[in-house]
Amino acid sequence: MLRYLDIGEEDFKTLYIQISENVKRIRKEKNITQEELALNIGHSTASMISKIEANLENKHYNIKQLYLISKVLNVPLFKLFEEIK
Repeated sequence: MLRYLDIGEEDFKTLYIQISENVKRIRKEKNITQEELALNIGHSTASMISKIEANLENKHYNIKQLYLISKVLNVPLFKLFEEIK
């Protein structure tokens, strides 16, 4: 039986922040710049990465970008979703 989940926009906002914080942390640990990450996932500038990491303009990664980011950062995809401690 399929049930409706009571998941609101705040839940998604929290998830987007969690993912962006994990990407930022791992990126910095690996000494990869925003520009290097952007270029490696198919963007011409670091603008989008910068906005996502700063949680601006309601920007967030799509699943294709997350997959590419996991490859660039050489981490399993699930690491990008881990809870922030």
